[in-house]
Amino acid sequence: MQAEKITDIKKELQTLNPKALTEICLRLARYKKENKELLSYLLFEADDALAYAEKIKTAYSDEFAGLGRNNFQNIKIVKRILRAVSKHAKYTGSKEAEIELLIWFCSNLVKQTNLNSAYKVLQNTLTRQLTKINNTLSKLHEDLQFDYRKEFEKLIEEVEVRWLHFNKKDYGL
Repeated sequence: MQAEKITDIKKELQTLNPKALTEICLRLARYKKENKELLSYLLFEADDALAYAEKIKTAYSDEFAGLGRNNFQNIKIVKRILRAVSKHAKYTGSKEAEIELLIWFCSNLVKQTNLNSAYKVLQNTLTRQLTKINNTLSKLHEDLQFDYRKEFEKLIEEVEVRWLHFNKKDYGL
């Protein structure tokens, strides 16, 4: 079975009364954790995406602090945090909150892990996220670009200090 198009769903939702719409939303929230999280965000936190981003940072700060010397275990933790950060950034729908979360993620990754190890997965994760930040920056308003560009450049400098074989020109940064 194939799902209907978004425009058809939108038209159908507009014809429903508020009680039926509430029942549909609650039913959706029961079936998937992500649906419930998104609905909670939209109802209670959507008015301030940056405050929500701060909550996400504090929620996952302890996990970064718990990284140890085992690269394999670190990768699992880092990927779990990255999935959560990406999911919550998608919930906000705000490029500003997305950049805020990604800069925080990369900064913690640089501080808490050994990027000079032979384990390339951490390095690849970092470079992908730095490229994502760089691409997302261009989609922001000029004033915001200026502010976040400064933070991004500080992050790049920190990466260059901590990762011996990092050359920003190699990554188009």
